[in-house]
Amino acid sequence: MPKCVNAFGRVCFMVVALWVSALPVHALPVSEIIEKSNLAAVYPGQDGRAEARMLIVDKQGRKQFRQFTLLRRNIEQGGDQQYLVVFSRPADVNRTTFLVEKHPGHDDDRWLYLPGLDLVKRIAAGDKRTSFVGSDFFYEDISGRDIKADSFELLSENDTHWVLKATPKTSDGVEFAWYQMTINKETFLPMIAEYFDAQDKLYRRMTATKVQEYQGIPTITEMKAENLADGSYSITQMRNVQYDLGLPTEVFTERSLRMPPRQWLQ
Repeated sequence: MPKCVNAFGRVCFMVVALWVSALPVHALPVSEIIEKSNLAAVYPGQDGRAEARMLIVDKQGRKQFRQFTLLRRNIEQGGDQQYLVVFSRPADVNRTTFLVEKHPGHDDDRWLYLPGLDLVKRIAAGDKRTSFVGSDFFYEDISGRDIKADSFELLSENDTHWVLKATPKTSDGVEFAWYQMTINKETFLPMIAEYFDAQDKLYRRMTATKVQEYQGIPTITEMKAENLADGSYSITQMRNVQYDLGLPTEVFTERSLRMPPRQWLQ
């Protein structure tokens, strides 16, 4: 074969190789990115337990602390879940208990027990985007937002992260017009969520500030919620995280609101 043909062949091969290598290796449909991220962040293991400490800093810079234990059980991977949050400190919130029956695609059932009043309060669906025990976290942040409630599109990506835009399918019960998520490509954990109003002004941010592995599962162990309008913020730290404990369903009943299951909280 003539040398010029050989040379031309080599050039063509190099051009094709460069073009192929430039294609995104981990190209995934947006729906698959969201599903994997939801499973990684909200459904790790069959169940889980964690001890949490929360720092609340208001717009005047005044600080409050909360300590609680969180129990979670998956009824169906990616589907229904149960949550129980029991506060232990400070004294004025001791034994305050939050119970969630999560139903993706439908309204969740949420209850809050206030021991000072010996009152079980049903949290309406419209209240899920309100403050959780006076912090910058919302009730919905504790159990995770239903991915079926939003439409998603890919805004950008690089070697390490995807950036997605989420727009609520209905404005009922939400205070934001849309939000933007930054998802880690290795762990599929959402690292940043930024919320925008109808004027496209950023007013709220959630940031995963620390990730650690427990039982081989990448886990967000520190999260910061910021109200960018007034400068207040809250930080939650998770420790002693455990997965696959075999939590029984009776742990997640209304009885546990008044009588928390001590054996699973210690």
